[in-house]
Amino acid sequence: MARSEAPAASGFVKAITRLDATALVVGSMVGSGIFIVSADIARQVGSPGLLLAVWVISGITTVIGALTYGELAAMFPSAGGQYIYLREGISPLFGYLYGWTLFMVIQTGTIAAVAVAFARFTSVFFPALSPDIFLGFTVHLPSGPIGVGLSPQRVLAILSVIVLTGVNIRGVRTAALIQTSLTLVKILSLLGLILAGLILGRNAHALAANFGAGFWPAGGLHLDTLATLGAAMVGGLFAMDAWNNVGFAAGELKNPRRDLPFSMGAGVLTVTALYLLANCAYLSVLPLSGIATAPQDRVATAVLQAALGGAGLALMAAAIMVSTFGCNNGLILSGARVYYAMAHDGLFFRKAGALHPRYQTPAPALAVQAVWTCVLCLSGTYSQLLDYVIFAALLFYLLTGVSLFALRRARPDLERPVRVPAYPWLPALYVLLTGAIAADLLVRKPQYTWPGLLIVALGIPVYYGWRALTQRAPPVTRPAKLDAE
Repeated sequence: MARSEAPAASGFVKAITRLDATALVVGSMVGSGIFIVSADIARQVGSPGLLLAVWVISGITTVIGALTYGELAAMFPSAGGQYIYLREGISPLFGYLYGWTLFMVIQTGTIAAVAVAFARFTSVFFPALSPDIFLGFTVHLPSGPIGVGLSPQRVLAILSVIVLTGVNIRGVRTAALIQTSLTLVKILSLLGLILAGLILGRNAHALAANFGAGFWPAGGLHLDTLATLGAAMVGGLFAMDAWNNVGFAAGELKNPRRDLPFSMGAGVLTVTALYLLANCAYLSVLPLSGIATAPQDRVATAVLQAALGGAGLALMAAAIMVSTFGCNNGLILSGARVYYAMAHDGLFFRKAGALHPRYQTPAPALAVQAVWTCVLCLSGTYSQLLDYVIFAALLFYLLTGVSLFALRRARPDLERPVRVPAYPWLPALYVLLTGAIAADLLVRKPQYTWPGLLIVALGIPVYYGWRALTQRAPPVTRPAKLDAE
């Protein structure tokens, strides 16, 4: 595949094609979640029908989000993505709060959680990689006590972050090639899992238990059931998350106005279909109780082991190692571009706005991201990081939907190469869905949501501190400048 390596006006290398961009969406979404979180969802909802409902609603919400973001991405095709949308649509403060929360927990927390999952599945081949802490201490948080420190699994997680950061520093062309290649492997692995579950491992007992009279809860659907469904969507939304990351790297796409909306829509639809089929495969092999009690929540591994025996365990563990490694490659690539954009607005460390003199990558921003991610890896808490990440992400998904309405009203003259279909109903539905889920989490999981709100609020004094330090307000990007990029 021919790739242009000519630097863009912004200094970035325009090396990401439409295929690469779509692979970045799919690869960033498919990490560890689909192979693990169904166990926790099953424990919360208690019925196969509600398990599938969680994935259906999560998929619908994400698809609507991708359609909504398509208009924004085509309007502002520059490095920074959602940070730019919020800055332009609502205010520089809200843009900063997103970037702040992205750095503190959303992006770095997701990278850390996926790195821990990578190490967890590597331990299938190397049992010495245990989760037992050999150097550390206990911290008591509102969500419960966690052990902070080093374990063999956490050391491997940290090493994987360092290696992938080094790969991304060496050039977007290399990182994009790795991302596209690993994404292809991931899709084939998921298809293999689906076929193994639906054909080779079909279990008559599991099918009767899951798709018979017990498909829906015995008490039927009521208000409390819907509230439980909303809280359980944390897992589904986490597995669906990061589809918007391609917008962060817009400055390196060859044709961002055309390719950003396409890659978001095509990538999200592909992953949604694969996730639904994967859960149907799980339910075809294991009864719901078997999904809920899968060892270390490794549902996919348990399914393939049931279908193929001992070889299935090794095959699935290897596939998930590739999946999580590729996922983090995409997350690391894209996240640093936001901090680069913030630095150019005078709202992050000035050096984070510099590019590597040889590779034209935001090397300082990548390094800062890696350092904080490695700190989060020391917590080793996959599920707790997941809860903190999703609530914070939901807040800004909602606000970004609001920014679309604000821009339609305040700046109708802006060029809109792509428009969201069924406006205003579709984006309004997205805002309502994300708002309802966030409100449900505030009530059902306050031990995670209130600390998440506190993290966002702490960004307010930091924002004004940065502004006082730089003695200037963040500049607003104008369409003419965006065209130059």
